[in-house]
Amino acid sequence: MKVLVCISHVPDTTTKIKFLNNNTVLDTTGIQWIINPWDELALTRILDIKDAKLGSIENVTVINVGLADTEPTIRKALAIGADKGVRVNAEAKDSFYIATQLAEYIKKESFDIILCGIESADGNGSSVGGMLSELLGIPSVSAVSFLDIDGGQVQLKREIDGGQELVNIPTPFVAIVQKGICKEARIPSMRGIMGARTKPLQVLEPIVCESLVDIANYEYPKPRAACKKVDAENVKELIHLLHNEAKVL
Repeated sequence: MKVLVCISHVPDTTTKIKFLNNNTVLDTTGIQWIINPWDELALTRILDIKDAKLGSIENVTVINVGLADTEPTIRKALAIGADKGVRVNAEAKDSFYIATQLAEYIKKESFDIILCGIESADGNGSSVGGMLSELLGIPSVSAVSFLDIDGGQVQLKREIDGGQELVNIPTPFVAIVQKGICKEARIPSMRGIMGARTKPLQVLEPIVCESLVDIANYEYPKPRAACKKVDAENVKELIHLLHNEAKVL
């Protein structure tokens, strides 16, 4: 089987975010960029299967829509164990734009499994995977927390209200993965880092596609209100504050 993992280039989740030009542009000064955590878990899981079940997966490709500054992130994915990297040379705009660029590449290839993280750590849109499935005309499974290949058959588990659903699905398909797909992401070894330098990284020019969303500006979260302490004996005051100020009762 041939597998494609779609990866996003996002700020480290511990980064303090700042904006410029009246909060319309992200200030990238000092930001450390990483593979989107959900995408990295998806990549780790498929590489674990490839290593454990020899012959089940022919190769693993990672793809990113981004400019040249995203290549270190792609190289990290190659260091983790992916066989090939692809970069669509375009600024990652809205979800539809990204999904369209991904679909254009996938249509020319013959991937059996396409993996997407359930959301990106910066945009939290949770929509690229579903759009990609629709553009390709193939099925998708969302909220996937387990993936395995047994005898050429793909088994998935997805989270549903009150439990899990076991899914057997023919290829090709898009799997939108979430927490639980694997315990933790792989850490690149020194051998992997050195080997990543010589692995192929293909750069493609984007197709013409209109972006459907324009960002007007960003807003910071409202600062947290000061914590009010109430004496343990003063239950009446606590109920008053919860009802009239916190408005949770």
